[in-house]
Amino acid sequence: MKHADESETTSAFSLDDTPLAREIADLSARRRALEAANVTLSGKTRVLTVSNQKGGVGKTTTSVNIAAALASVGARVLVIDLDPQGNASTALGVPHTADTPSIYDVLIDEFPLSDIIQESPESDHLFCAPSTIHLAGAEIELVSQVAREHRLRTALEDYLASPDNTMDFVLIDCPPSLGLLTINAFTAASELMIPIQCEYYALEGLSQLLSTVRMIQKHLNPRLFLSTIILTMFDARTRLAQQVADEVREHFSQQVLDTVIPRSVRVSEAPSFGQTVIAYDGQSAGAIAYREAAIEIIRRDNASPTEGGA
Repeated sequence: MKHADESETTSAFSLDDTPLAREIADLSARRRALEAANVTLSGKTRVLTVSNQKGGVGKTTTSVNIAAALASVGARVLVIDLDPQGNASTALGVPHTADTPSIYDVLIDEFPLSDIIQESPESDHLFCAPSTIHLAGAEIELVSQVAREHRLRTALEDYLASPDNTMDFVLIDCPPSLGLLTINAFTAASELMIPIQCEYYALEGLSQLLSTVRMIQKHLNPRLFLSTIILTMFDARTRLAQQVADEVREHFSQQVLDTVIPRSVRVSEAPSFGQTVIAYDGQSAGAIAYREAAIEIIRRDNASPTEGGA
């Protein structure tokens, strides 16, 4: 027969050793590490295109949450929403109705970027060049335009040339296709970030995307390189997720972030409230992962292409 104190010790040990208790302890430790983290911004503007032609990989979710996480540590961040669906604009709480001045006006009518950029209500360090429904027709309209592949690059360079428009990061959220909008994004950026979901067919279409990047490098933008791959929708309960992560790391060891983004209800819920997960629930597992990824991106030396890059 067990003594009362022995039963209490056994009970306490079993409670502390449950998967839930271990997860809570892990999250607490990661929160403390984030609070203690010191990051130093380089002072230069890094322009990253976030792209994956495969839909449903968390591309827009990654764009806005990385942007918000960067802003939360003091970086000035501009998100350019090049997706006609306008989901990045929605998540950042920025109006993008049909009559809103948008990135469409910049690409087609040569509006200055400064005329369309809005500050996100989440942070005075977070800005958005919104998309509207008009962008859906921009692919066709761009075909007849002069310098059609360079329109975004020219507008962005003009904007950043002003000392009043200093940005630490510019993130360009692409549509899930390899049309003229995406080519404009590739031409305007120096870095490519690819979100890859930890599910079946994760690498499907990646070879075509990297082939397009090589073509862009050769003909339009030799500065572009694959700097960052971020693993999304990671479910630690499945063997498949770990297998996919291992496979991606095997092929792109230099580019894959150590941080993986878990499947998260909070991450999925946040856009319906017009927020990023950083603002919606900054202490959740998804928010912590995006904040860790943002710090990793800042700390990585992405000044030049690394081995295995496109």
